[in-house]
Amino acid sequence: MSFSGTPLPERRVDIDLAAVRHNVRHIAEIASPARVMAVVKADGYGHGAVPVAKAALEAGATWLGVAHIAEAAQLREAGIEAPILAWLHTESSDFSAAIEMGVDLGISGWELAHVVAEARRLERPARVHLKIDTGLGRNGCPPEHWETLLGEALEHQEDGLLRVVGVFSHLAVADEPDREETDEQIERFRDAVAVAEDAGVDLEVRHLANTPGTLSRPDSHFDLVRVGLGMYGLSPFEGQTSLELGLRPAMTFRTTIANCKEVPAGHGVSYGLSYRTEKRTTLGLIPVGYGDGVPRVATGAPVSVDGRRYPVVGRIAMDQFVIDFEATGIVGTDDSLLGHEVVLFGDGNGTPTVDEWARACGSINYEIVTRISPRVVRRYVDPEADS
Repeated sequence: MSFSGTPLPERRVDIDLAAVRHNVRHIAEIASPARVMAVVKADGYGHGAVPVAKAALEAGATWLGVAHIAEAAQLREAGIEAPILAWLHTESSDFSAAIEMGVDLGISGWELAHVVAEARRLERPARVHLKIDTGLGRNGCPPEHWETLLGEALEHQEDGLLRVVGVFSHLAVADEPDREETDEQIERFRDAVAVAEDAGVDLEVRHLANTPGTLSRPDSHFDLVRVGLGMYGLSPFEGQTSLELGLRPAMTFRTTIANCKEVPAGHGVSYGLSYRTEKRTTLGLIPVGYGDGVPRVATGAPVSVDGRRYPVVGRIAMDQFVIDFEATGIVGTDDSLLGHEVVLFGDGNGTPTVDEWARACGSINYEIVTRISPRVVRRYVDPEADS
């Protein structure tokens, strides 16, 4: 199999842009009349920020969200003109670049003075979203300082140095729908918004919901929902699959079998020899490892070869891991699996899923897709465009 007349990469993730668009449309229907912010931080959760941002906007997303100003700059350099919010800053952040690019800035407190100083120097107002800490305990203005932050922001707005575009916060346990803390956070957010509006802030957007909040708490939607994981077709809920939520996983991780060899019973496999074969068998070598973002601790995770599943055996190394075919007499024959395609995870339609890999290493699906390294080629497929 090849594309553009050249061999396919030895290791790659295929990103289905039609799936991204499907997921955004599906979520937009759920969130309506609230608008959708497509969160493309961390290189689009490992999917490629620019291609997935464009696909999300084509499907109806109206905003983009990133953590860092540098991530917003990448989108602007790609010609994307949609509103972008960047919310995680340090004293070294390039606030002047954000203002010049027309990127909105999340403000929790200390950042305000830095942003105002750059706006004054540039003689151009900054667009800011004020963040209230409703209980997550990370960024966000403590409630006892909220009125002070609002007052300072309004003073600078009157001076023409900024525009308070929005108020936002972040849910802590929306992925556990029965937790009462979400009720408490929504109430605190409503209170903070009311204080802001009473102070005279003319808000364009109020936003609180992440993917799990969007899917399970309509009362958290407000004017805008920030959707990350769901846009990529992954479920935020334990015990509820992507398919059950109407989502389509966009990433499929593929490579090929690099070596097959028959070994006797009791043969050790990989560093530490933590796995030994129970009987004579054939081992397959898979040419990806933790240098490619495959979790080192994911022994036992499944892969698919020709539609059949095999678990990872032994320790995952930097560049490779091993599977046990539990068969003999295939090496050097027409039944040899050398060069056959291996799927680590995909959409779950005959393939393992990201969630299975997450369970194997005691992590979450967010981490599995986000950590895939640049050594793994991203290849974009678009069945809608090809049809």
